[in-house]
Amino acid sequence: MVASRSLRTKAIVLDRTKLGEADLILTLLAESGSQIRAVAKGARKPGGRLAARCELFCEADMLIAHGRRLGIVSEAALIDAHEVLRGELDRVSAASAVCEIAGLCCYEDSEDPFVYPITSRALRACEQAADRPHLDLVCSAFAFKMLAHGGWRPQLDGCVECGDPAPSRFSVTMGGMLCESCAREVEGAEEVSPSQVAWIRALLGKTFDDLLAAEVDAHTAAWLASLSHVWAATHLDARLRAWEFMLSV
Repeated sequence: MVASRSLRTKAIVLDRTKLGEADLILTLLAESGSQIRAVAKGARKPGGRLAARCELFCEADMLIAHGRRLGIVSEAALIDAHEVLRGELDRVSAASAVCEIAGLCCYEDSEDPFVYPITSRALRACEQAADRPHLDLVCSAFAFKMLAHGGWRPQLDGCVECGDPAPSRFSVTMGGMLCESCAREVEGAEEVSPSQVAWIRALLGKTFDDLLAAEVDAHTAAWLASLSHVWAATHLDARLRAWEFMLSV
């Protein structure tokens, strides 16, 4: 939290933790890209004035007062409840995976204007996705885009070890493509086809609108979701429980 007495900001609810009988501790992604943890008093009371504004995935205009250790949500006006996300398990699990990555890529008192708009757009894309393969594309693209922004962009144009322009394997731990010779020394280097490499490029370079309109089969989308999970978990050095659940659904 900032040192001033209060902060007004748009925010996305990334996570919630129960506090006492009626309160919640919210993990928020502020419009500035920083992470805020704040208490929403009475948010678990049915019909409470904050209850509907503090649900997971909600975007709200919030007034957050400065507290000793955590902020306190004084006011909240709903901007987008992302209601469509709550109707289906596939969408809930995909949105949870998006918020999990966002939570690991934003930090208290550290602003990054890239994070809020892409997270908001990814949640809306989860609502717009026509089927499970496109949900997988959205989550995979979000993970690769977020990590590329943070400095973990996969090397796809040549072997990361020797520069061979025609690599045929992909290694998460090495950070990208490897030729057959270099891959012999790397455990877990996976053989990938040119079409699979093209899909990784698409995740990094295409907009969510483009990906939502793209033709993709379920097998390819599931492979991309699995690859992006391993890429994110490895380079963020974290266990991604929401992603694990999404992949199991």
